[in-house]
Amino acid sequence: MSVRRAPSESGRIPTPKAVPPFDPELSVVLAALGKESREPVTPDSLEARQERDAATRPRPTAEDLRADGRFEVAEFCVPGPPDGPDVTLVSARPSGLVGPLPLLYYMHGGAMVMGNAWSVLPRILREWALPLELAVISVEYRLAPRTQYPGPLEDCYAGLVWAAGHATELDIDADRIIIGGKSAGGGLAAALALLARDRGGPGPLGQLLLCPMLDDRGNTFSSHQMTGLGVWDLTSNATAWKAVLGDRYGAADLPPYAAPSRATDLSGLPPAYIDVGSAEMFRDEDVAYANAIWQAGGQAELHVWPGAYHGFDGLAPQAALSQDARNARTRWLQRLLAQSGTRNRPAG
Repeated sequence: MSVRRAPSESGRIPTPKAVPPFDPELSVVLAALGKESREPVTPDSLEARQERDAATRPRPTAEDLRADGRFEVAEFCVPGPPDGPDVTLVSARPSGLVGPLPLLYYMHGGAMVMGNAWSVLPRILREWALPLELAVISVEYRLAPRTQYPGPLEDCYAGLVWAAGHATELDIDADRIIIGGKSAGGGLAAALALLARDRGGPGPLGQLLLCPMLDDRGNTFSSHQMTGLGVWDLTSNATAWKAVLGDRYGAADLPPYAAPSRATDLSGLPPAYIDVGSAEMFRDEDVAYANAIWQAGGQAELHVWPGAYHGFDGLAPQAALSQDARNARTRWLQRLLAQSGTRNRPAG
């Protein structure tokens, strides 16, 4: 597959001569992955990869998510975007807490072509909702190429508007909604922050952007430096962006809501947490996004995990680097919540 290469500011993309080494613990896990898991996604293989993902990715039921009564779980079918179908929101919160609770409004990863709203919840509930006393809503947005931009983002926006508008019913605090996501979900969260700002929609308290997929152009140094390495490279990324954008892929006038790295105005955004691995293709676009927020006078906390590849903490959760990354994210959430209000206590 040939990958269109957009020129850099100097007119061409430098040829990488070396790559950062993988963390030793992470490297062992990467080497143990089957060849099938590391094959790049191409337009020819996309449909088969989507079918395999739908068949193998966990999809816990509401009863599974309740975890023997530790969590209250509900699914809502809410009005979608104009001319679009309804959107499914999976809502979960620790049992027995007196609200209104702060809300983590979360978008799953999967390059906007794979994934589901249910699979991400067990870990989020265990690591964040329970200890931080958060409510969580995970969005089942439509996937590309069946639904192209702006469909997935509009699904997320419609769900956010509904959740904020039904805060009393959900027993959440509409002024303490954190939007977040990982990979494609992180890109959607960044786009959602821009869209909510420009439409005058619900104002998030913060944006949690984990190795976010932000740039469709494939013209950063790291996107070429890490080609053929790790679990997600330029070939796979270009395939996903083409599926999402269709004929608009690579267009000079692509709006920032489609690819947040295209944004020229990052003022007025909520505080951001951005993390990424030093050994993954998203490194340079994510670092540049944090820098652009700072240059616009905004607040961003940036972590570049040395030797980490894309999705490292999910593939190697016991690695020391993965534990450090999870702890840093949790501390950021704790600080953000502490600055915005008091914690909620169990009833009785």
